[in-house]
Parts: sequence; structure tokens; C-alpha cells
Amino acid sequence: MVIEGFILVLSCLGVIQALFLCFYLFTLKKGNRKANAFLALVLLGLTIRIGKSVFHNYIEVDPRLRNLAISSILTVGPFLWFYGKALFEKQQMFSNRNYIHLIPFVLFVLCSPIIPNRGDLFSSITYSLVLLHFGIYLSICWRDILKITNDTNPKLLKWYRNIVIGISLIWVLYLGIFVGFIPFYILGAISFSFLIYIFSYLLLKRHVFALEKYSNSRIDREASIKILNRVKELFENEKIYLDSSISLQIISQKLSVSSRELSQVINENEQKNFSEFVNHFRITKAKKLLVDSEYALEKIATVAYDCGFGNVTSFNLAFKAETQLTPSQYRTQFSAA
Repeated sequence: MVIEGFILVLSCLGVIQALFLCFYLFTLKKGNRKANAFLALVLLGLTIRIGKSVFHNYIEVDPRLRNLAISSILTVGPFLWFYGKALFEKQQMFSNRNYIHLIPFVLFVLCSPIIPNRGDLFSSITYSLVLLHFGIYLSICWRDILKITNDTNPKLLKWYRNIVIGISLIWVLYLGIFVGFIPFYILGAISFSFLIYIFSYLLLKRHVFALEKYSNSRIDREASIKILNRVKELFENEKIYLDSSISLQIISQKLSVSSRELSQVINENEQKNFSEFVNHFRITKAKKLLVDSEYALEKIATVAYDCGFGNVTSFNLAFKAETQLTPSQYRTQFSAA
């Protein structure tokens, strides 16, 4: 009884968290908004289907309502495919004609009052066709992943691939439950809950939306790396990071690229914003000065100013964020060595 109660609570929390995630994606204003909406619709379709599993495992649900919940699965595959297209193709290439792929969903909803859902042969055939439809679109998503070229941002590709893996696992679970290999009907809902918590963690923690923001940029992977190398050469040769007034605009003008393009290059390749990127060079120099015998008697403030920081506070915060040590701790630990 305790275990059943725990499973019920876990499954319900997963559904609630998924609905929160859908709302978050629908209302998110940064990043690729079309892609965010498609991902929200993917999660919403799964949430409706999983929610039906949770309730049907404990109470009897009207067959017509069960059919409406099952129909949501017919949206997951197409919207997952749309999500990939929105991430990796130019926006103008996504045509409204793609929405024709939602016709099976519309027909299923319209016919839901008369579609059998009584556990008989016809009901099994209907559900098998729904699972087949889902599996076909998962195959299309995997085909597109394998076709993606090296010009694509690897972080964004990995993100999309992980989402397809997670949803593919849910499909495999429900297929196993349907054919009888997996005896626990509620296992699909439990797995979905864990998947949602993982998605939530990754969505809220990572900079995936910043990557999506540049998904339609005209800079390809090769050009991006070339610009990054030019930035690093500028920093290493001219030590421009030592200037406390350095800015994204100044660097972009020196390299004859736009500020947006420069920001994209640093974000995609270094997973840092411009300030973090500059501070990395400053801290690298600070680490050398802190153990340099000629600076042994110098104050921490002197090291901070000589490395390009405008004040000691920002230096201390940036230094500890990168090394997990304060400048004083670093000097004591490594000077003695």
C-alpha cells in the first residue's frame, strides 16, 4: 500500500512538473521561440498520455476520454520532428505545409467517440497503429540526426539527440507493456517522471536557449572556429584583456565582425559569455603572478589591477568561480609548493 502510494505521488509530481515545463517553454521569450513551442507541444502530448496512464491505473476512465488521451501520442512524433527542423534549419525553410502531418491526430480526435477502446482485438489494432505512427516519426528524427553535418553546433545536436533518446525509451517501454514483455503498466509513467526531472534540470541549468538563439545564424561551424582562433590570437599577442575597459564592441570592431556574431562564436565554442571569456585570460595571468617571486610582496589588489580587473571584489569573485580558491588561498597553496 505504501509502495502504491509512493508510485502515485511520484507519477503525479512528474505530470505536474511536465505541465510547469510546458508553460515555461510556451512563455519563454529568449532563444528560438518556435523551437521552444514545438518542444512544449512534445511534452504536452506525452503528459496527456502519461496522465491517462496514472489515472487509469487507479480509477476507471471513460473509453472516449482514453481515446482523446491516446490521440495526443499522434502529436508527439510530428512535433519532435518539427522541433529538430526548427533547431537546425533556417526559419524560412519551415513551411506551414508541414502541419499536414497532424491530420492523423485530427481524424483520431474527431472519431474518438466511435473508436473501440475495450481491450478487444479492434482496440489492440488501433493502439498498435498509434504506436507504429509514433515509431515511424522517431525513425525520421533519428535519420535526420544522422544526416546532420559537421557545420551544426555539437552542443545543440547533443541536446536534441538526448531528447530523442529519452522519448524513444518511453516509446520502447509502452511498446513492451503493449506486447506483454513488461508487466507493470505504471512503469511508463514512472519513467516519464524521471525523464521530466532530467529535462527540467538540463533546461533550467544549461545555456541551451542561448544556443538555440543562434540556430539560424549564417555563421557555419568552420567560420565560427576561425573567428575564435582570431580572438585568441588577439588576446595572446596584444594582451588586450589587460585593459579594464575592453568590451565586446571593441573586439568585434578590431576583427571586423558584428557583436552578435562574436558573442555567438564565444558562446558556442567556449560555453562562456564575453565577460567570462575575458576573465579566463585575466585569471590565467593572475595565477602566474600570484606565485611569481617578484610579486610575493605585492598586495592582491595590485595583482587584480595588473591583470585587467577594475576592482578587487570582481577579481576575487571571478578567481574563486574558476579555481574554487580565493587569490590568497591560491598564493599560499602554490607558492609553498
